[in-house]
Amino acid sequence: MRRPTRARRAVRGAARRTAGAAQHRALARRGNGARRAHHRALVGAAEGRRLNRDFRGRDYPTNVLTFVYSAARGGALEGDIVLCAPVIAREARAQGVARRARYAHLAVHGALHLQGYDHERGRDAARMEARERSILARLGFGDPYGRRAA
Repeated sequence: MRRPTRARRAVRGAARRTAGAAQHRALARRGNGARRAHHRALVGAAEGRRLNRDFRGRDYPTNVLTFVYSAARGGALEGDIVLCAPVIAREARAQGVARRARYAHLAVHGALHLQGYDHERGRDAARMEARERSILARLGFGDPYGRRAA
């Protein structure tokens, strides 16, 4: 059994303190049978700020944090997705979208980070946003970026 990393311990602790088992659960299998081990946690603003500060050096709560623990081997995904409830609620109000839609977008966004997607460079951001729009459309949600998919 591998020893938990500092980030993994922090996320698991945050989940136990703020979200409980209902929001912090392993997702079992993808459609192709490959295993994935990632957890989701809902946290408050203080916990979101602490995690963002400790692991990204940014002293404010952010909407979603993704912690990747291992490279994908044989299709396996291992990591955590942390969603900051008050930030997401505030963003949903400001954008005039349903909270459910904002949560869906950020859950997809975090899952894509686990799969290696990034948005630091323009071309990578466009690729990731296109994938987000495609997934969200299949789930019945509108374009989170307010543009029509090309």
